[in-house]
Amino acid sequence: MVRLSRSSVSLKSAIAFAFGTALSAAVTLAAAQAYPTKPIRFVTPNAPGGNADILARVIGDAMARGLGQPVIIENRAGGSSTIGTATVAKATPDGYTIMLIASSFAITASLFNDLPYDAVRDFAPVGMVGATPILLVANPGVPATSLKELIALAKANPGTLNFASSGTASPAHLAGELLNTMAGIKLVHIPYKGTAQGTADTIGGTIQLAFPSVSSALQHVKNGRLRALAITSPKRSPLTPEIPSVAESLPGYQAGIWNGVLAPAGTPMPIITRLNTEIAKALNTPEVRTKLVGMGVDIETSTPGEFGVFVEAEIRKWARVIKDSGMKVELER
Repeated sequence: MVRLSRSSVSLKSAIAFAFGTALSAAVTLAAAQAYPTKPIRFVTPNAPGGNADILARVIGDAMARGLGQPVIIENRAGGSSTIGTATVAKATPDGYTIMLIASSFAITASLFNDLPYDAVRDFAPVGMVGATPILLVANPGVPATSLKELIALAKANPGTLNFASSGTASPAHLAGELLNTMAGIKLVHIPYKGTAQGTADTIGGTIQLAFPSVSSALQHVKNGRLRALAITSPKRSPLTPEIPSVAESLPGYQAGIWNGVLAPAGTPMPIITRLNTEIAKALNTPEVRTKLVGMGVDIETSTPGEFGVFVEAEIRKWARVIKDSGMKVELER
């Protein structure tokens, strides 16, 4: 009978572990190289017909041509976008489930205490898609023709100027609260159920200010029914080069609606890289660019790593704004 020493057993265990690890890596690489071999589920945690749904369909169609497999859009709305997001967090990390997220993903990460997922640990960043800037607009009767004049007016009359948003904790609401924090002013938030009525009341003079998207407000600005004071993107938009950014007066200010793609945590990096490449290719096609620019989207691409850093920075930023504003919202079930 042969007795093995502890060192021999340890060596054999180490060799077996290394072999198993190498075999697993080889299997993963082979699967990634063959990817994709079946349709890909592209989840959007929003209802059909909205901008996020349209964006997913435009990008998904273009990606399908590059991937050689259908990209099927799945709308999983509800729970302030958390229902669809939780679905993706629990999906198999094999590259066949991905998700289009918006800036609300970073907001809800700090807004609710009992989310069924961790916004950082449960997802793998794939890449940025684009951003839709928000305009700070005023009723023409407001005695301010620039952001600096508005800040001076607000400081001289604290709590007397109102701003409309598309709802509590919406990107428009957070844009206003960030302005309050960085400028040291107190604009009073008036939430609406959507953008249209808030914009209409600003035009009518019931509300002094609003934060609508560029695409929804630009026509009203052009015909003089609203006055554009600034845009919330870090630099001026190609759509409105004459409108200064808030950051020109308040360096570091950035708000608005952005979109990007995530996959479940653990998705193999070769697959993440392939998806990132196909998204970039899709965004560079003339057909897609024309459609997105028509929607008011500034196309932006990134590496997976860059997008991950961006999302985490957004989560930290809005956590501070939410805390400073004392915002309280109950998660809809």
